[in-house]
Amino acid sequence: MEKLFKLKERGTTVSKEIIGGITTFLAMAYILAVNPGMLGSIGNGMDFGSVFTATAIASAVATLVMAFWANLPVALAPGMGLNAFFTYTVCFGMGCSWQLALTAVLIEGLIFIILSLFGIREKIITAIPAGMKKAVAVGIGLFITLIGLANAGIVSSETGTIIGFVNFNMSAKTAIVAMIGLILTIVLYVLKVPGSILIAIIATTIIGIPFGVTAIPEGWKPFSLPAAPLFCKFEWAGVLSIKFIVIMFTFLFTDLFDTIGTLMGVTQQANLVDEEGNIQNAKQALMADSIGTVVGACLGTSTVTSFVESSSGVAAGGRTGLTSLTTGVLFLLALFMTPLFALIPSAATAPALIFVGFLMLQQVVDIDFKDPTEGIPAFITIMVMPFSYSISKGIAFGMIAYVIAKCAGKKAKDITVATWVLAIIFVADIIFEAVK
Repeated sequence: MEKLFKLKERGTTVSKEIIGGITTFLAMAYILAVNPGMLGSIGNGMDFGSVFTATAIASAVATLVMAFWANLPVALAPGMGLNAFFTYTVCFGMGCSWQLALTAVLIEGLIFIILSLFGIREKIITAIPAGMKKAVAVGIGLFITLIGLANAGIVSSETGTIIGFVNFNMSAKTAIVAMIGLILTIVLYVLKVPGSILIAIIATTIIGIPFGVTAIPEGWKPFSLPAAPLFCKFEWAGVLSIKFIVIMFTFLFTDLFDTIGTLMGVTQQANLVDEEGNIQNAKQALMADSIGTVVGACLGTSTVTSFVESSSGVAAGGRTGLTSLTTGVLFLLALFMTPLFALIPSAATAPALIFVGFLMLQQVVDIDFKDPTEGIPAFITIMVMPFSYSISKGIAFGMIAYVIAKCAGKKAKDITVATWVLAIIFVADIIFEAVK
C-alpha cells in the first residue's frame, strides 16, 4: 500500500484516505440519482436503470484509473452541465437522437486520449482565454439552476409573465417539497455536513412520501441486480455534418475546462503541485477522464469529468489515489442499489441542480469585468446560456463576441489561433442554421 500510493511521503494514513474516499463519495453520489433521471427523461430506449448502470461503472472505471495511474485524490463521474447539454440542448433542443449524442461523446473521448498522450491538452488550455473558461462554468451553473427550478415546478411560464415563481399552495406539492429540499441543502452545506447534497436528497425523498410526490411501487425492493447498459449504441450517419462537429466540439471544449479547472483546484488544495503550480501526474490525470468518457459512451452515458466535490475528500484528509480507490469501490457497490435511486423524485434532485448552480457561479469573481474586451464576452456567454436554454449557443456567441471585442479594442494580438478557429466554426454553424 505504501509503495503504491506513497502515503508517508504525502503525510497521510490509510484511515485518513479511506475517510476521504467515503466523504468524496457522499458528496458526489447525488450524480447516481440526477444523471439517470436527466438522461432517462430522453426516453426512446434510454431508461433510468441502464443509465444508472452506465453512470456507476463509468465513474468507477475513471476514478480507479485516477487512483492507480495518477495517484491523486480526485474522483470522476458524468459531469453536471455536460449531461444537461447532452439532454436538453443536443437531444431536446436540436432534435438529435441520443445515439448520435453518444457518438459525439465517444469521438470526444478518443480525441482526448490522443491529446492527453501527446501532452497537447495542457498546451490547449493555455491558448483559450482565461475569462472565457470562467464564464462558461458560470453560464452552465445558471443553466443548470434554471433546469432545477423548472423540474421542481418552482418556476413556470403560466404565471402571467415570461417566467415566474408559482404560488406555493397545496396544488404545487412538488414545488413545496423541492423548496424544503433546497432549504435542507443550504443548512447542511453551511453547517459543513459531509455529503450534504446527498443527505438532502434522501431526506427530501422521505418528506415527499406524505405529500404524494415520492411514489413507492407495489412490491418494491431496495436492492436488485444492475440493469444492462446500452452497450455501443452509436449512430454514424451525419457525423460529418457541421451540426455534429459543433456538438462534439462543445463537449470537447466544456469537458476540457471542467477537468483542468477541477484538477487545478483540488491539487492546489491538497498541496500536490510544484513550485510553478503544475499538477503532479497531470498527463495521467487527464487520461483518467478520457478513458472514463470512452467507457461511458460505450455503456450509454454522457461525458465523464473530474468532480469538484473531490475537494471535500481532500478536506477530510485525502492526499493519494487510495482516496480515489475507496470512492471507486463505493460506485461499484452502488450498482446493486438501483431501485433505491430510482425511487428519488425530481423534487428531490432539483435542489441539487439548483445548488450546483451556486457552486459553479462562484467563479464569476475571477472574471475581469472592468476590461470590456474581457467582461463583455463573458457576460454574453453567461447571459445566453440560460436565456436561450442552450449551452452551445452561449459558448458560440461568447467566443464570437470575444473576437469582436478584442478586435474593436485593438487587442487582436490577444486572440489565439485556437480562439480564431472556434469563432469561425461557430459563425459557420449560425449561418448554416439560418439558411437550412
